[in-house]
Amino acid sequence: MKEITCEELNKLPKDSYALVDIRDEGLRDYGMIPGSTALGLESPDEEISGRIAKIPDHKKLIFYCEIGRKTREMDADELFPGRDCYSLEGGYIGYVRYSMANGSDSGEKQKKAEESIQKKYHKQLFTPFAKACKTYKLIEEGDRIAVCISGGKDSMLMAKLFQEIQKHRQCNFELKYLVMDPGYNPDNRALIESNAKSLGIPVTIFESDIFDAVDNIEKNPCYICARMRRGYLYSKAKELGCNKIALGHHYDDVIETILMGMLQGAQIQTMMPKLHSTNFEGMELIRPMYLVRESDICAWRDYNGLHFLQCACHFTDTCSTCHEDGTTSSKRLETKKLIASLKKNNPYIESNIFKSVENVNLDTVIAYKKDGMRHHFLDEY
Repeated sequence: MKEITCEELNKLPKDSYALVDIRDEGLRDYGMIPGSTALGLESPDEEISGRIAKIPDHKKLIFYCEIGRKTREMDADELFPGRDCYSLEGGYIGYVRYSMANGSDSGEKQKKAEESIQKKYHKQLFTPFAKACKTYKLIEEGDRIAVCISGGKDSMLMAKLFQEIQKHRQCNFELKYLVMDPGYNPDNRALIESNAKSLGIPVTIFESDIFDAVDNIEKNPCYICARMRRGYLYSKAKELGCNKIALGHHYDDVIETILMGMLQGAQIQTMMPKLHSTNFEGMELIRPMYLVRESDICAWRDYNGLHFLQCACHFTDTCSTCHEDGTTSSKRLETKKLIASLKKNNPYIESNIFKSVENVNLDTVIAYKKDGMRHHFLDEY
């Protein structure tokens, strides 16, 4: 297929072409080029046919995947015979990098992002953020918190919400915005730095060799990588005098983790809003985005025209999205779709999953663990 660059695309009249995103849903959740149609080649044939029917038949078709490899090699004539088809050079990541290099004034971007938190998305974002901090006592007098930024939408928004809540001065605490470079390629690191600068987040960047260390690990490299990253973050945060690290897990992460634990791990557990570190004395991990919905995070991102890479590791070109706990996007997406399907018949399904781990009745549980010890109902029967 012929290729077209982002610069060439930018010169075309907007009504002369249609953008077609062929990536899977897990990747599209991290952002799409504005105005795109999601084709989703992983979808059933009847769904693909329905989406094709909605694409105007008089326009050039510009296909894009994650990095431009799949669209460059795909046979567009099979789906769109006789059409004028192009592959977007560099794919979505290329578009993000082009936007970064040709973006608007960073001062205006920061102002708009902050105003949208204070006004348009105050109820959806700041209110649940502040509620989680109060309910679970995540921020306390004298805290020095390392806000851990991976470069994605969740951690970047978390940093902005921390800045906002600090303005309210309900208690005195300090913030350090921490970015670890475990071996990013230069473009991915540049994107993180650019987004931090344009959003007014004064990041401290430190380096590690984690990606090189897990390069040759075949079994669960993402899980091992996540564990190592957390250890490095704890260590650097402690070095900076912090007593807490903050991660950007949100409400949807929590309910997906609960359900995945049951269906994939044969256990009932949750992602805790805070916990003590077992290896770094005096350190805590907190999750202030615990009550924030992912759909609201995405809405804030899209409203502000922000673009983030789904995974800034050097496996990005070949792997699907990894999650902070080491799970891949396929398992997360499978669970997300299951929850969405269940919600069609029960609109309270998400809150019911969330509350299920708050309403555990030990009198009706066959066995459970406490402080590493297993307890069985027959012990006291």
